[in-house]
Amino acid sequence: MDTTPNTPLRAVALVCTLSPSPAPSSSQLLAEQTMAALAGHGVTGKTLRIADHDVRAGVRTDTGEGDAWPQIRETVLGADILILSTPIWLGHPSSVAQRVLERLDAEISETDDEGRMLTYGKVAGVCVVGNEDGAHKVSADLFQGLNDVGFSLAPNAVTYWVGEAMQGTDYQDLDKIPEATAATTATLAANTAHLARRLKAAPYPPSA
Repeated sequence: MDTTPNTPLRAVALVCTLSPSPAPSSSQLLAEQTMAALAGHGVTGKTLRIADHDVRAGVRTDTGEGDAWPQIRETVLGADILILSTPIWLGHPSSVAQRVLERLDAEISETDDEGRMLTYGKVAGVCVVGNEDGAHKVSADLFQGLNDVGFSLAPNAVTYWVGEAMQGTDYQDLDKIPEATAATTATLAANTAHLARRLKAAPYPPSA
């Protein structure tokens, strides 16, 4: 697989922990590790913790004065790769992740001159952390939403860690990254960067 950093790429990771900074966050940690893995494939970018910004409820690109989403949206549209990182709460993505998807839903009505959503050609990946099983269910929820609003997904576009049921250990509490999670993060980065470069070189056709 050719993932040599020939074409520069930009990425943004939206961290959907419920806790604003400076509270520690396993979702933040796994997002940062994923961004570091992407950097090995010539991808630069930044991580944003949504709870640090006033992202309003709604399904519009801009809900008015004070809404932080328009600036975040500009960052997303300026990137080639979107990483969405969420904890598992009650078997679901966090309410913050759901809000991000709801705001991204506005992209369905935003198109270029050839009828394509502005998110076409952009690739998404997902990070999931939690203390109970449910990473597959949560990633499935996010995959469907991200694909609906125009993002493409590479094979194995999720990395995750879930702890033992009914225990209290967080990902950030581990002494070292589990080998399986590290390998999955590396695969996500390689495949996502590869697909982003292919789509940058060969955009999707105009929409009918």
